[in-house]
Amino acid sequence: MNFSSDNVTGASPEILAALTGAAEGSVTSYGNDPITARVQEKLSAIFEKEVTAFPVATGTAANALAISCLTPSWGAIYCHPNAHIEEDECGAPEFFSGGAKLVHVDGPHGRIDAAELDRRLGNAGIGTVHHVQPACVSLTNLTEAGTRYSPDEVAAIGEVCRKYGLKLHMDGSRFANALVAQNCSPAELTWKAGVDVLSFGATKNGALAAEAVVFFDKDLARDFAFRRKRGGHLFSKMRFLSSQLDAYLEGDLWLSNARHANRMAALIAEGLAGVPGVELDHPVEGNEIFARLPAAVIDGLLADGFAFYRWGSAETPSIRLVTAFNTAEATARNFVERAAVHAARPAAE
Repeated sequence: MNFSSDNVTGASPEILAALTGAAEGSVTSYGNDPITARVQEKLSAIFEKEVTAFPVATGTAANALAISCLTPSWGAIYCHPNAHIEEDECGAPEFFSGGAKLVHVDGPHGRIDAAELDRRLGNAGIGTVHHVQPACVSLTNLTEAGTRYSPDEVAAIGEVCRKYGLKLHMDGSRFANALVAQNCSPAELTWKAGVDVLSFGATKNGALAAEAVVFFDKDLARDFAFRRKRGGHLFSKMRFLSSQLDAYLEGDLWLSNARHANRMAALIAEGLAGVPGVELDHPVEGNEIFARLPAAVIDGLLADGFAFYRWGSAETPSIRLVTAFNTAEATARNFVERAAVHAARPAAE
């Protein structure tokens, strides 16, 4: 009954089986193996474009190393103030870029506002030696508010990037959840909308520890292999990362896992909408729910054994719930039922 994160879950059986298979025999190390080559082929097919892809083990490594290829040390990386690279990566983007600066561009529900980005860049002092120079934009899809960027919204940001000569990075730790939440292709949500580099996540959606940095512009990837090695993220037994991605991309696994997680989030959100005193902080467009509940209801759910993060403040108590590829429907329904029971109790009880 743990809704704290999609990181608390285990792994898909198909991925575990692939790891076992990869342990058989011997292959060339450091990514020069057939499985890693197959992952690149699959990603190229999925994105309808020949890509250059690099497996890494963590989302922070994927983001920080990808961004380091897009900016000089005196550059500025534009992101939402609640972006993962700002709030949860311990300065890794600044460190791996050699000191580039994160600059905030706000917008509702975790999304960068394209018009505000345009305004900020127009006043950024481009070419002025006293200011950091705009180099790239990083957007998160799904956002840290659990909302999604549509292809049109990504394209609007991409157009601003092209206007000022910036590169566009997408943090896709929950890319599959964002994709299945709308009627579009992986290509339409990325390079066709102007994305240059994607941090393609799998760990939160059924893998153990596997992400891929996907370059749609191969020229931007020319230094990545060296940056990955210098940063300590070149695995000698790369096949154990790649086998996870290989199984993840096989058939419909990555999409079916995300669809299930999103469906469970929608089930909970729809149920909570009927519970007195509950309000959603953001639209539920993926597998995350941010909701304001009476403090007594939160305390009651915790006492029932449900796990989740408290959000908000003491004055406006709220919680974050995250569903996963293996969230049981019975557990999701039980959460809603218990929330309704606690909401119906008299305040003094």
